[in-house]
Amino acid sequence: MGQGLLLALAILAVCCLPALFAMLFCADEIIDRVACGWAEWREQRRERRTIARLDRAIEAEALTRDIDLTEFDKDGRRPLEQLATDLRRLGGHRLAAADRSVVWHGAVIEAYDERLRAACHALGIAEHLAELDGVDREIERVRVEGLLHAAGLTLPAARAAHHQRHR
Repeated sequence: MGQGLLLALAILAVCCLPALFAMLFCADEIIDRVACGWAEWREQRRERRTIARLDRAIEAEALTRDIDLTEFDKDGRRPLEQLATDLRRLGGHRLAAADRSVVWHGAVIEAYDERLRAACHALGIAEHLAELDGVDREIERVRVEGLLHAAGLTLPAARAAHHQRHR
């Protein structure tokens, strides 16, 4: 029985020898990976602590307490990315409507305002586009576009060729 145990240990040593050599030759890489993993863990921990301190400093929970997050999960709600794409496309058509009919231009403006209202609703911005008409509606449109821009939604601006000339 002693010889069988000795033989098993010898076979085990021969089988483990390549792994031992690999560990010996790759020790620097193994140590480097462990050290990098440790450094990444410490950096992530430091970032989490910094974010937690910033949240406490600006009272982030108080800022977001009144936002109903279930509004963003409703089935009938259009994604904000889709609204932004529609607004950019319709905004471009609205600005380049000089060679189009009045009916077409009116339809584009109406569709644009509807997307503005939907984007405002999604972001919790108050708007009064449906209640106004004429110059008041245009002023409200500019105000809403500014608020949406401040919220991070970039819309097409009037190009220099489309500015009204003052006489």
